[in-house]
Amino acid sequence: MNIHTRAFDHPDAVKLNDRVQLEYAERYGDEGDITPLDATMFDPPHGLYLIAYDASDSPVATGGWRSQERNGEGYSDGDAELKRMYVIPEGRGHGLARRILADLEADARAAGRVRMVLETGNRQPEAIALYTSSGYEPCAKFGHYRTYESSLCYAKPLR
Repeated sequence: MNIHTRAFDHPDAVKLNDRVQLEYAERYGDEGDITPLDATMFDPPHGLYLIAYDASDSPVATGGWRSQERNGEGYSDGDAELKRMYVIPEGRGHGLARRILADLEADARAAGRVRMVLETGNRQPEAIALYTSSGYEPCAKFGHYRTYESSLCYAKPLR
């Protein structure tokens, strides 16, 4: 597997985002994640977006982080927020999400971020298992879905 930095609006990122949105819609019976995102939010040094490719150069996994500061949605100064962590079903079980997560944490740390935060849902047990086994702990809710009962928020210090 090869992991490359890509723009959030790169065609492969769009393709994987479309797939994860379908999965969210199936799991939650809605339109998917409607958190407002802009491709520039992931531009270094204020973020990073990664795509993993298999041996045939097909995109199989993705993830990114974006800078956040204290605001009315519950973020804190120095936060790095994980977004769009996803591995296609055929690519699961090979440690791709863990590799992308480690790369994103290292990059956010190098960019001076102090805490990695993420929001997931209660119908994503695989994501919850990944994050809790990687040192993330439940935290106060933040972000677009902070008022939803199904929303779960986690954080991990980066320093």
